[in-house]
This record gives sequence, C-alpha cells and structure tokens, in this order.
Amino acid sequence: MYKITAKEETTLLDLLARAGYSRTKVKQFIKHRAISVRDVPVTRPDHPLRAGDAVIIKSEKEMDAEVMSCPGLAIVYEDEEIIVIDKPAGLLTIASATEKVKTAYYRLTACLKERSDGRDRIFIVHRLDQGTSGLLVFARNESVKRALQDGWSEVDKKYRVIVEGVPKKKKGKIAGYLCESKALRVYSVAEGSEEAKYAETDYEVVKEGDGCALLDVTLITGRKNQIRVHMADMGHPVVGDKKYGAKTDPIGRLGLHACYLTFSHPATGRRMEFTSPMPAKFHALFKVRSEE
Repeated sequence: MYKITAKEETTLLDLLARAGYSRTKVKQFIKHRAISVRDVPVTRPDHPLRAGDAVIIKSEKEMDAEVMSCPGLAIVYEDEEIIVIDKPAGLLTIASATEKVKTAYYRLTACLKERSDGRDRIFIVHRLDQGTSGLLVFARNESVKRALQDGWSEVDKKYRVIVEGVPKKKKGKIAGYLCESKALRVYSVAEGSEEAKYAETDYEVVKEGDGCALLDVTLITGRKNQIRVHMADMGHPVVGDKKYGAKTDPIGRLGLHACYLTFSHPATGRRMEFTSPMPAKFHALFKVRSEE
C-alpha cells in the first residue's frame, strides 16, 4: 500500500502524474478500485483533491489478490481480453430454462460488477456440462469471443475421466458422427446422416481401480456431450452419468474434469497454457481402492 499526500488543490491524475504514474496506469488502478481518498474508492481520473488529502494506492500484490477473488469460483487467469476460471461440478456454464442464478456466467458477472461499477462484461466462448468441473474460458469483448471461437478447433483440450470398468484396449481413438434428439440426448449415427457432426476423441488408461478406470482424454473435436457418448459407445460410460448408461456413482458426481487448455492469446498471439489439478474425489477413489 502506498500513500501520496496532496500539498495543494489539484486533481488525482495531475498528482499521480507528478509522482511518475502514466495516465494508463492511473486508469488501471481506478478500474480495479485500487485508489481511495478518505476511505472511498476513486472512480474518475479527474477526481478533485484538497490540500492535505491522502491518496492511498494498493500495492500490485493487493490488487492481484482482489482481482483473482470471486466467491464460489476460482479465477485461474485474467487480463484485459480473457478470463479463465476453474468451474466446480454442479454449476451450469450459462442459464437454462429452469436455472438463472446457479451458473458460472452469473457468478463471474456479479464479481466483475462489484469491482467495476457494472461496466465490465463477459462473453461465453465455450461450455462445460453442469456435472463437469475444470477450465472454462470467457472473453471480455465480442471481438475476442469471435476470435477464440473461430480458432477453437486449434485449442488443445484434455480431460481426466473416470469410467465404469477397464477398457481392454488401453489406448485408442473413437471417431464417428453425432446427432442430438429432440429430448436433448446426443447419440452416434452413420456417416452421412442429416445434421450429423463428426466427432473424434483420443483416450489412454492411466490408472485402474476396482470396477473403474481413470483415463486421459483429448478432444480432437468439441461436440456436445462428446466424451460421455464416446465412452458409453465403448461400453465404459462415465461414472455418475445415468443419462448415458452409468450404473454406478462412486464419487457423487459426474466423473469428468477439464484439466488442460492451451491456445494462442487472441490479442498478443502468445501461447497460453492452463492446467487444473484433478479433484480430490478423483484422487480419493483410486487411493482408497488401491489400498483395499
């Protein structure tokens, strides 16, 4: 925390400029509510100051801690163009016909409104199923959203998946075409079927348990419910996935976790890489079973 005292009547911008801060830096401080006068956050660069007014500026460390804070969500990364969060299982990505509040979009929007007086917006880039945990990307403006979505097929996406049983083939590829029924159930169809979309999934068994297995799964395409359908087609549905045939629920949730994303930053072109640790329930399942 830093303190600068005005010796005469002036404006915030003029005072901080004399102290060596650029106009851009001052605006950044204000955006993150990092400057206060008389215990009140300043919202304008031209905020008037009286002689003797003490301007308090939060340190970069304090700013980072507040920026990365959001109740109910873990913010993994944030800049002016993108936000990456670690979504918990049970939370929708965006509102449905029956749920408007218990969503990642709602919670993140609420956090941004708190710290920026409602001026910040976020845009959906992709989605995770309600029961799936892990890395989820939001854009800060529409042009970034379009850029990310246009290049989404080039994004490397990996999951940790727990399935019922142990696949005989420890490493392989599942490919085919998927359709969605009017009842919102996705299913495999023959090539050439109307509205069918090609889907391809790579998998590898990394650990075997008692009646289940932990897989590393790489999405080559990104269709709705793709992993869930492909695992079920293989005869090894994702645990907890009653919709696609699972008979067991050993961890009390869907056994799907989005653990890895890497893509080129839409503004800088820099390669970004994000990881999310495997949930404790995933670890516990195989630890307990391996000791039995």
